[in-house]
Amino acid sequence: MKVSKRNFSSEKLHTVAKIFKTIGHPVKLEILEILEAEEPLDVTTICERIGASCEISMMSHHLAKMKDNGILLSEKRGKQVFYRIAERHILGLFDCVDRCLGD
Repeated sequence: MKVSKRNFSSEKLHTVAKIFKTIGHPVKLEILEILEAEEPLDVTTICERIGASCEISMMSHHLAKMKDNGILLSEKRGKQVFYRIAERHILGLFDCVDRCLGD
């Protein structure tokens, strides 16, 4: 197998590690998939899309962490907060994983 040598800077490696750490939870990945299909969405709607196992308080925690780390953006409309993906190119990670894991 041919090994590719990448020349990532230390800064870039730290950025990638921060992204992986931030989204490295099944619920957070599911949030990204949901928002990929439709955005912006509020906490309640995201919870409804995830299903019965979703608790609003835990969902709010996940969304806040993702927002604090630059993965999501939020917009307050009245009493509701709507979320959308900050940088859509992050969704390319799903394609990478799909290729690596196969069927």
